[in-house]
Amino acid sequence: MQLDLLVKFHKSLGDITRIRIIALLQKGPLHGQALAGKLGVTPPTITHHMTKLREADLIYERRDKNTIYFYLNEKSLSLQAQAILNVGKVLPAAEDKNTEASWKGAVLNNFFNKDGALKHLPAQRKKKLVVLEHLVKGLEPHRKYLEKELNAYLLHYHEDFATLRRELIMNHFMYRENNIYELNPPEMWDKGLS
Repeated sequence: MQLDLLVKFHKSLGDITRIRIIALLQKGPLHGQALAGKLGVTPPTITHHMTKLREADLIYERRDKNTIYFYLNEKSLSLQAQAILNVGKVLPAAEDKNTEASWKGAVLNNFFNKDGALKHLPAQRKKKLVVLEHLVKGLEPHRKYLEKELNAYLLHYHEDFATLRRELIMNHFMYRENNIYELNPPEMWDKGLS
């Protein structure tokens, strides 16, 4: 089931009058006037709520001469109520990765100019880690960088290369010993999970 349909279903149940309508229709079909009388609301209010329930596929209607009777779509109600338990099974990992990739892309667009220069380092840790990961993509694994080489590289992105260098060390993107810097394996990079 598509997530937007599932959300629509739960939003439609987010109103006490609609839940009462469903409870009444569970006993059998009713027309709008009868529903309005039983619930103590006006017919236009019933029309509004029936539209929301119809959009969520929770009711259907049948006309008998000049009267429209509303029926509870029990099969749809049951399927949609059960669907929330299957969301984790239905969502493919690729969809999660696409969502994450598009979020990371948005972060990079917000913090980098079109020429690739870093506007400023994000304050939010999760966004900062995305920016730092982007910065190290141009560095070679297993290569040892002198501090002045790393400074020159980071200067292409931002004038405050010392802060960037410090953040790369603090967040385990790089390792430093005797002013020699080397990329850590990606498995060691801080992912912001803690």
